[in-house]
Amino acid sequence: MEKEISIDSEFITLGQFLKLAELIDSGGMAKWFLSEYEVFVNGEQDQRRGRKLRTGDSVEIPNIGSFTIC
Repeated sequence: MEKEISIDSEFITLGQFLKLAELIDSGGMAKWFLSEYEVFVNGEQDQRRGRKLRTGDSVEIPNIGSFTIC
């Protein structure tokens, strides 16, 4: 099941996304999460917590879920 994550600005970072999606408790955990899990942004693996996500982007984390930025 795909979940939608709403943003109020032009973009959010991958680290901010992880917190909004309630996958981590604090921004400091982003680096650890990205080193432990494969994260795919628009079908390409990406582990940069500063990666900018915009409306329409999709994020998939195997065994956790699929998300769409809206």
